[in-house]
Amino acid sequence: MDVRSMSAPELAEVIALNRSEPSDELRRLAAEARERYYGRKIYIRGLIEFTNICKNNCLYCGIRCGNSAVNRYRLTDGEILGCVDKGAELGFNTFVLQGGEDACFDDDKLCGIVYAIKEKYPECAVTLSVGERSYESYKALRSAGADRYLLRHETADKEHYSRLHPSEMSFENRIKCLYELKELGYQVGAGFMVGSPYQTEECLVKDLMFLKQLEPDMVGIGPFIPQSQTPFADKPAGAAGLTLTMLALVRLMLPYVLLPATTALGTISSDARIAAFEAGANVVMPNLSPPQHRADYALYNNKLCTGSEAAENLRELNEQAARAGYEIDMSRGDAAERKM
Repeated sequence: MDVRSMSAPELAEVIALNRSEPSDELRRLAAEARERYYGRKIYIRGLIEFTNICKNNCLYCGIRCGNSAVNRYRLTDGEILGCVDKGAELGFNTFVLQGGEDACFDDDKLCGIVYAIKEKYPECAVTLSVGERSYESYKALRSAGADRYLLRHETADKEHYSRLHPSEMSFENRIKCLYELKELGYQVGAGFMVGSPYQTEECLVKDLMFLKQLEPDMVGIGPFIPQSQTPFADKPAGAAGLTLTMLALVRLMLPYVLLPATTALGTISSDARIAAFEAGANVVMPNLSPPQHRADYALYNNKLCTGSEAAENLRELNEQAARAGYEIDMSRGDAAERKM
């Protein structure tokens, strides 16, 4: 199955045939593609959710600025660096700093944090996930030592994008940011939600075609999960089976990418992590944030932040992976060299 050479109608047919869950053949092909590049290694990143304050009002997001029910928090520089120190003690070599678009973390402040991390742990990888910023901001953060940047495109269909975001947010700007990040030499991550309101199979096909064009180093895919204080509170959640199918198709489209088994997927399906590995995923991001704030970063309802989702429970994660025949890798875990 040569997914990269498929036309849009052919991709739509594959998605339709595997809508309830990926076929055994699709799982096998995706697993083989991952193993050609990464073997059976699962790379671990330490996630630090350092602020749930955000200027945006995205209709699906629990930390949208219009949600007055959120217990807002913002970690201090010292608290962020303390999370990194804790992760380093546990063996982490990649740290993902994720937050809302919080004006407090301007270039000077965020660059200072990145620089401090790299000064103390020069061999680690620092990944940022802090939304849309200017080219100059991305450049400054790159110069400070940031290695990777995650910015989900959420959907590659412009009309669909407009139904998920307020009018002041621009589909064109989101795409522009991704290409600017590539130009600046980041390892770039894009991604999308599966089953978000108003999504069609045509939208999913456009996501695959966009990723083929962008050629990111990482792709984050998770199911849409409603959050009770958003306009989409009563919308149905995305399905685990279709999410696994899209994981497998992305692995076949871009076999070299780093592909997380997301917390959102684990939230809607208790056995989703191993199923995601079997569909081609090879990254897990346990939570290093201060325990008292983990539930406050409530992007969606019932978000997991305990058990093997928590950085403190690496032993449980190791045992879970080993039982399924996978090897946990605590190295930087850079994206593989591209050899289509």
